[in-house]
Amino acid sequence: MALMEPEERELVEFIYRSIPVEDRGDLTPDDILLVLDLMDDYLEEQGLLREDPKTGEMEYLDGEVDETEQLNYVLSAMNEEGRAITGVQIQLIQDAELQYGIKKGYYEEE
Repeated sequence: MALMEPEERELVEFIYRSIPVEDRGDLTPDDILLVLDLMDDYLEEQGLLREDPKTGEMEYLDGEVDETEQLNYVLSAMNEEGRAITGVQIQLIQDAELQYGIKKGYYEEE
């Protein structure tokens, strides 16, 4: 796995373990990390994520995320990278990332 901060590693491991083995296929932790990065790229393009100029930290801004549009964005980018991944796998990663965020208190349950 690529070099990651401890919390990022915890997130990727949580997501990987959350995906049922039968849905995992050839999916690797590095694929999950790339999907997470692409999800953030999508949010940046939509104006929902930006770097705080004072702290350098990334901050999520209020707004609605079109999960279908985000999924299509990620799927297209992964295909361009030559990474074999399905829409179902991306959706499972999105869902597990949300569950992790709820568990950690980053997100509220809807």
